[in-house]
Amino acid sequence: MYEPIDQSFFEKDTLELAQQLLGHYIVHEQQTGLLVGRIVETEAYQGPDDRAAHSFRNRRTKRTEIMFQKPGYAYTYQMHTHTLLNVVAGSIETPHAVLIRAIEPVLGMEQMRLNRGAHVKEVNLTNGPGKLTKALGITMQYYGHHLLDRPLFISQGEGRKEIAVSPRVGIGNTGDAVHYPWRFYEKDNPFVSRYRL
Repeated sequence: MYEPIDQSFFEKDTLELAQQLLGHYIVHEQQTGLLVGRIVETEAYQGPDDRAAHSFRNRRTKRTEIMFQKPGYAYTYQMHTHTLLNVVAGSIETPHAVLIRAIEPVLGMEQMRLNRGAHVKEVNLTNGPGKLTKALGITMQYYGHHLLDRPLFISQGEGRKEIAVSPRVGIGNTGDAVHYPWRFYEKDNPFVSRYRL
């Protein structure tokens, strides 16, 4: 049922990709079964001119290197012990990325609960970038993994509802970039992070 999407899907403008990812699935194949979530919230980061991007001013480090490759790779990094998952965007040598901020659980709910903790309410399982990676068992080992390749890949979804737009979250001290309307989410979806405008 779930198959990797075609490479051509990733080869589009970064802001368009951030919107087009909504409604598609993240699939993680594990020995315990499939973990599947429907993408409901994203943020675009357009280095080198975006002060909120890790690759601002073409900053090329061991951490950002994958962002300079072709689109479709996973750019993972850690923040406050949480792993965050980004989809590399833009053309080669243009370090853009799209952060996956929230997903709606589709398959593997019990394993997601085990990964996140039995006390976590269903609506809070995956409504944030660190929450969704923990629920899906995504770790730093996926840095540089192409999201067409099993066991972690993007799969065709069934479409999305109305898209809402807002400034990005948690990027203070980035000048004008703090106001860029580059956060996209499915309007009225309960699994979107609490940062709703």
